[in-house]
Amino acid sequence: MKQYDAIIIGFGKAGKVLAAELSNRGWKVAIVERSKTMYGGSCPNIACIPTKALIHEADISSLFFHEDYPKQANMYKQAISRKNKLTSFLRDSNYEKLSKRPNVTIYTGVGSFTSANTIKVALPDGDIELQGKEIFINTGSTPIIPAIDGIKQSQKVYTSATMLEVDLLPKHLIIVGGGYIRLEFASMYAGFGSKVTILEGGNKFMPNEDRDIANSVKDVMKRKGIEIRLNSRAQSIHDTNDGVTLTYSDVSDGTPYFIDGDAILIATGRKPMIKDLNLSAAGVTVDAHGAITVSDQLRTNVPHIWAMGDVKGGAQFTYLSLDDFRIIRDQLFGDKKRDIGDRTPVPYAVFIDPPLAHIGLTEEEALKRGYSIKVSRLPATAVVRSRTLQQIDGMLKAIVNNHNGKIMGCTLFCVDASEIINIVAIAMKTGQHYTFLRDFIFTHPSMSEGLNELFDV
Repeated sequence: MKQYDAIIIGFGKAGKVLAAELSNRGWKVAIVERSKTMYGGSCPNIACIPTKALIHEADISSLFFHEDYPKQANMYKQAISRKNKLTSFLRDSNYEKLSKRPNVTIYTGVGSFTSANTIKVALPDGDIELQGKEIFINTGSTPIIPAIDGIKQSQKVYTSATMLEVDLLPKHLIIVGGGYIRLEFASMYAGFGSKVTILEGGNKFMPNEDRDIANSVKDVMKRKGIEIRLNSRAQSIHDTNDGVTLTYSDVSDGTPYFIDGDAILIATGRKPMIKDLNLSAAGVTVDAHGAITVSDQLRTNVPHIWAMGDVKGGAQFTYLSLDDFRIIRDQLFGDKKRDIGDRTPVPYAVFIDPPLAHIGLTEEEALKRGYSIKVSRLPATAVVRSRTLQQIDGMLKAIVNNHNGKIMGCTLFCVDASEIINIVAIAMKTGQHYTFLRDFIFTHPSMSEGLNELFDV
């Protein structure tokens, strides 16, 4: 049995940076990754990086080949090829950076607990056992596949990961789901020239957003030819000679409908990937959703076993996984002051066209909590940079506390929103008065200077 100071199960963001940190400090580290196609984790292989690369290419395709399906299909095929080269490069780079470290050993196989200190790794040429003083679980998440008749038999059903492997542009893409992933894929494939239909079970589009923001997003998507059908419960799927048919019912009255397409994307959420870990052998507990339960310092109920990233539940963002590493580093080597409660507020971005970014409270949330607030709205077209970029869709919105002038929340639905939201995040995190952004000197022309007018409340 091989002995290690640390065993990290999963080669994701938190795991790889933790391995490097521990190696630098002289720890003997083992990383266990179940697939050679996932070195570096989901982000560079099947999530953030490949999707954003394709979204960029979709914007170009829409600009140059709008409503010319043959040319857009060819552009899409080339984009998938370029995406594959990019992910391959990043995967190899991630592997090389760690494999060259003298204190790090990478095992490509399925890891599972046999006790609280021991991990069995199923390798192609047989099983081995590793023993670690500290063990870190970083296995990420996996798509939730709903119980729909025929879904397992169909050759036309994809997840957000497997969809990126297909280089044939669907003429009609059907998306089942109500999360943000479905919005990004809908916007991307519409940009490439696909007809897109979204089926979601709820009766409210983007229920977690204020209605003015949600309606603005919906209007933009409709103009791009994206059809959104609410109250839709998928019933069955079956392949046909020239595509696939999905049968669904209206949740409100049970009326059945069917829709024909070329491909179906299942975007009904993700769940923690705990399969094969055999957590019970280590005594590690999970919650009702299958997420590993952790303290605010990311320890499980077994003190020397930690969980980081998506596997512990909560918001699934790469940058939060990176911060999980920082918390663990502080617990191991620092003053032990960091925890998951001190990183709020946390911004997020949805890479639709234009992108949507948010931080803090929405207007509806602030009012429900009884705050006295000032609300500011600014159409994206009011920012001159949007006109120079010929991307005038969207709106900017800010929520300010009426009593102390602190920024309580901000939603940006405009070009460059994913960048500008970080400026607002810094102002909020440092407790700035809203006039800090109102009077700040930004470059011109830029989308960020729109914050001057937005915060002139």
